[in-house]
Amino acid sequence: MNRTLTITTGQNWKHALRAAGQRAAHGIATGKYQGESLNFESPAAFFGQLSELRWQMVREMMGSGTIGVRELARRLDRGVKRVHEDAQVLVALGLLEKDDNGALRCPFDDIHVDMHLTPLREAA
Repeated sequence: MNRTLTITTGQNWKHALRAAGQRAAHGIATGKYQGESLNFESPAAFFGQLSELRWQMVREMMGSGTIGVRELARRLDRGVKRVHEDAQVLVALGLLEKDDNGALRCPFDDIHVDMHLTPLREAA
């Protein structure tokens, strides 16, 4: 099965959670996989967690199977300690998965980012 992830930003995380639940319930009823979602409260929260280096890790991992942290660090030309730290964040977010031996894999075949920006309101 090809797994997909949609990342959204929006202050109304409860609405995003409800919508994801509704999609999942519809998928169960129809027997069709509806994809997975990850919501951030704001673009700042998104970029605070998913830096350029972390995105490089995810892109390197997509379609690469299971890779150990040391091998991933070698491929990215980065230090093992920093790759390990970034991997922990990505595992906690659900963008990467870790097996029993500590090796990593990206379970997604497609990741879509849906970000809406609105004008800042002027202070009264």
